[in-house]
Amino acid sequence: MKIGSSLGLTGYAAMVDRAWRDGLEVAAEVLNEQGGLLGRKIEVLVEDNHSLPQDAVVGYRKLISSDQVDLFNSGCVSAGNFAAAAFVMQAKRPMYLCSILTKRDQEQAWAFSFLAPPRFEMESRYRYLKERTNIRKIGLLHDPTPYALLMKGIGEELAKSFGLEVVSVESYKPDDSDMTVQLGRINAAGGGAIVKIGQGGSTVTAAKNIRQLGLDKMLLLASNDDGAVFLEAGKVLGERLLYVAPPVQLPKQLQPGPTKDAVDAFLTHWNRKYPDRDPTTGARAWDSMMVLAKAAEIAKSVDGTALRDATEKVPPYQGAYAAFNFSRDQHVGITENPFLIGTVVDNELVIAK
Repeated sequence: MKIGSSLGLTGYAAMVDRAWRDGLEVAAEVLNEQGGLLGRKIEVLVEDNHSLPQDAVVGYRKLISSDQVDLFNSGCVSAGNFAAAAFVMQAKRPMYLCSILTKRDQEQAWAFSFLAPPRFEMESRYRYLKERTNIRKIGLLHDPTPYALLMKGIGEELAKSFGLEVVSVESYKPDDSDMTVQLGRINAAGGGAIVKIGQGGSTVTAAKNIRQLGLDKMLLLASNDDGAVFLEAGKVLGERLLYVAPPVQLPKQLQPGPTKDAVDAFLTHWNRKYPDRDPTTGARAWDSMMVLAKAAEIAKSVDGTALRDATEKVPPYQGAYAAFNFSRDQHVGITENPFLIGTVVDNELVIAK
């Protein structure tokens, strides 16, 4: 069975999308050891989209016409997945996505998102601010990606229900090396915390700029990301860095139960191959492949339409990243908020107090 994957292995999404690729491949190895899907060996075919939508379109077309993949399981470059969605749908290939769902209803019928709804990331951070701090004025700092813009809108909408006021909304480009102007504006408006929406090295840049500006009470609440980013930003801000984390990112502090069992099952295979790598995105990719394995069992076929229909019938599945509940009306699999709030203590990722 051929699985096509459009990934930003270079460009702004590289850290996350490389981890997605590695999670797919670890899962494929384990499933192949168990006989593959319906007795067919799984082959993951990757096209680097350089984190650019136009390059994603080229890669998707190649994977359909030349490689004749059965299904897509693609990375987190949402603009690229959006750009390719119409002809992927015409080719009748399901799209399992690291990113948010495509916009149009008919395209969504073929797409399944393994990303937590943006609302969950915002709610977790806002709840922490409301329940654990005295900060009531905040600034939003976001990049220009579709996912970040969606989350910014949700952040503005939800703030009041948590007793928070958004005093400034600032944007940055993922490769900006200086955000002091934006951070200065948030501080001048009275913001006591920056809720940052966007991934990668920009979080470290924001942390360094906060310190540079001498904002020694300012909190930085980061989006879910690779642990390496948090460790680096934590060296700068210590416990003033807070971040959204799924259970798999903070495994040592999990209580016994189904979540811990699913996390341990994944980490057994991941840590054998990548003992020093953050498991978060890899876990989500692993979960997507386990859902695919269950869909193939139901479909008894690797035909695109059969797999699409069967994915809607997969019973609730407790993954390493979150629980997934797909159905005919629910193509965003994560329906319950899995997130904890983490910080960095003694160069370790821990649950924030």
